[in-house]
Amino acid sequence: MTPPSSPRKAGVIGWPIGHSRSPLIHGHWIATYGLEASYEPIALDPKDAPAWFKRFHHQGLIGANVTIPHKETALAACDHLEPHAERLGSVNTLWVEGKTLCGTSTDGQGFMANLADHAPTWREHPNARQALVLGAGGAARAIVDALLVDGIEHIILLNRTAERADQLAHHFGQHFGKDRITAGPFDQFENNARSCGLLVNTTALGMSGQPALNVPVASLADGATIADIVYAPLETDLLKQGREREHPVVEGLGMLLHQAVPGFHHWFGVKPTVTSDLRQIVVDDLQTKS
Repeated sequence: MTPPSSPRKAGVIGWPIGHSRSPLIHGHWIATYGLEASYEPIALDPKDAPAWFKRFHHQGLIGANVTIPHKETALAACDHLEPHAERLGSVNTLWVEGKTLCGTSTDGQGFMANLADHAPTWREHPNARQALVLGAGGAARAIVDALLVDGIEHIILLNRTAERADQLAHHFGQHFGKDRITAGPFDQFENNARSCGLLVNTTALGMSGQPALNVPVASLADGATIADIVYAPLETDLLKQGREREHPVVEGLGMLLHQAVPGFHHWFGVKPTVTSDLRQIVVDDLQTKS
């Protein structure tokens, strides 16, 4: 695809929106590729959101990212959804094709791309057919879906509230088969860890200002990959423990960067590259605001 010749406008929609690093990421790419384009934060009050998204074509945007609390509202306004977005029940990326408002979720794609970047041999582990995923929120939904689509044979989903994990397992079991996902509480970690080649933390535990994630890392199989979607701090205690035990580790910042790629490609006709320069720009911003 060739870059569009006329100015185009995209943005990120949320409430609040000041915390978003999306303008920093997309602004860097717009400058890098010399595009006549803009990308701005858009604060949208939830009470106004249903009507606003229904009139998306009149907002002067060719597309947008969507963040909390509007992902489900945006999905309801879409004329076309990619299949995995329908399974997830939310979208984080919108674009316009003619008069059609299209929606997708790029979190799973971002996670898989980041996993490939930081642990390219993760599939070679003897236990790679099975993964242990912690959490049952929106990020867990996207990552579980992406892993199942990728071909993981079985996912063990653990959550502090076992009921939420059971509900999520039931949901994905209907789409992929009940034998491919099971659920339980956190205290089942040690019983399941050694059989898994991949551990993913999708919770906020370990994030700056949040309680620590206390799991027995020593019970993991040697060489199993450990991924954490938390990126503040860049190295969580989980990743530090994993590194000390010589596990391949995958930090969360790369997921944030990679999930932004598809939207930029849809809007501006250029598929951007996640570079070390971009990563450093976001790291510097995180450190400035920490």
